[in-house]
Amino acid sequence: MEKKVSKIGVLTSGGDSPGMNAAIRAVVRTGLYHGLEMFGIMRGYQGMIEDDIYQMDSRSVANIIQRGGTILKTARCKEFFELEGRQKAYNNLKKRGIDGLVIIGGDGSFRGAVKFSQDFDIPCVGLAGTIDKDISGTDFTIGFDTAVNTAVEAIDKIRDTMDAHDRIFVIEVMGRDAGYIALHSGIATGAENILIPERKTNMNDLISSLLEKERRKKLVNLIVVAEGDEFGGGNNVQAILKEKLPNAEIRVCILGHIQRGGSPTCIDRLIASRMGYHAVESLIEGRHNVFVGILNNKMHYLPLQDAVKNKGKISDEWMKIVKILAS
Repeated sequence: MEKKVSKIGVLTSGGDSPGMNAAIRAVVRTGLYHGLEMFGIMRGYQGMIEDDIYQMDSRSVANIIQRGGTILKTARCKEFFELEGRQKAYNNLKKRGIDGLVIIGGDGSFRGAVKFSQDFDIPCVGLAGTIDKDISGTDFTIGFDTAVNTAVEAIDKIRDTMDAHDRIFVIEVMGRDAGYIALHSGIATGAENILIPERKTNMNDLISSLLEKERRKKLVNLIVVAEGDEFGGGNNVQAILKEKLPNAEIRVCILGHIQRGGSPTCIDRLIASRMGYHAVESLIEGRHNVFVGILNNKMHYLPLQDAVKNKGKISDEWMKIVKILAS
C-alpha cells in the first residue's frame, strides 16, 4: 500500500510557459484544502539542490492566475543529472518532511523526475507546461494555446504589410522538435506553406508552387517555419528562396520569445487549474509517478517514463488541410 503524502513540493522546470502560475495556484490551494502542507521550490531542480524552498499558504498564490511566467522561476540544472546532485535535493526535501512532488515542465523535466523517483522514495506527478505541445498522452499542454494566439496576432499584423508591398514573408515560430505552433498558427492565418520538423519539405515543390502563384499574380505569400525544421529556421529558408526567386521580395521575421510571455488565455488557465487539482488528488489517492493529461476532455494518467519516451504526432489530415486551403 502506498504511503500517504502529507507535505507536497511544487516546482516549475525547463522553459517557462503561460499558465504555469495558474497550475501552481491550483496545486497549492488543492493541497491546503486537504489539510496538507505545501512548499514552493524556486528555480526548479536547481532550487531543490540549493535548498531554496519555502512554505506556501493560500495568500502565496493570490492574484497570480492571470500572470505569465512563473512565480517560482525556472532553470535548467545540469547538477541534477548526477546522483550526487539528486542526493542533495533529496536531503533538502527529507529534512522538511516533503513526501510528494508536482513537477510542471516539459519532457526534460519529466526525465529528471523519473530518475529522481527511481533513486529515492519521493513520489512525483508531472504536468505538461510547454508551449511546444510535444508530449503525447494529452490533447493540451499548459501554455500552447497562449503561444499560438500570440503568434497568430503577430502574423495577422505582418500580413497587413505583406499585402501592402506584395511580398513573400517567412515567419519563424518556436518549435525546436515539434511543429504544432507552426501548424496551428499557419492554418489560422491562411499560410500558403508550413514547414515543420515532423515532415520533410521538398524545396523544389515549394519553389514551383510560388512560381505558379506568381503566374496567377498572387504575389503575397506567407510561409510559416518552425525553428527546428530541416532547413534550420527562417533565415536559411529565406536564403534558399532568394537564390531560386531572385526577383521576389522576401522578408523574414523571427517571433522568438514573445511567444513564451503574456497573460495566459482562458483555455490555458482552465487546463492548468484542472491539471493542478488532479495532480494533488493523484498523490493523495496513491497514483504516483504519473503524468496528468487531458484526452477527449477526460483526465488521462500515463506513467512518467512513457510521457518521456513518446512524442505527439502530426497526422496526414492536418497536412492535407494545409495544402487544400492554401491553393
